[in-house]
Amino acid sequence: MKGLGELERSIMDILWAESSPLTAREVGRLIADRDLAPTTVMTVLDRLTRKGFLRRTRDGRAWRYEPAESRDSYVAELMLEALGMTGDRSAALTRFAQAVSGPEAEVLRRVLTELEEE
Repeated sequence: MKGLGELERSIMDILWAESSPLTAREVGRLIADRDLAPTTVMTVLDRLTRKGFLRRTRDGRAWRYEPAESRDSYVAELMLEALGMTGDRSAALTRFAQAVSGPEAEVLRRVLTELEEE
């Protein structure tokens, strides 16, 4: 999976937080902490679309952008990619399990049990 740069991540955070697709102008207005040219926002949205992070649909003369996957799917893919970089997956999984909180461990136990029952 391709990673996200700082500006790409900021834009994805905005789009993941929204319940409906946004235009480049709307995204630009929501990036309050940066003074970005509209063309910069459009370029980043186009790049994210080409990378497969966004889908876009026509709305008159503008495009509306929405995430192709949820933030959870993206994070899970990053975790799997990181796991694939280790030489010892069991050791990495063990270390991960030792580092999660009690409630997180309970979620993992519940999901693993559900998967076994399927």
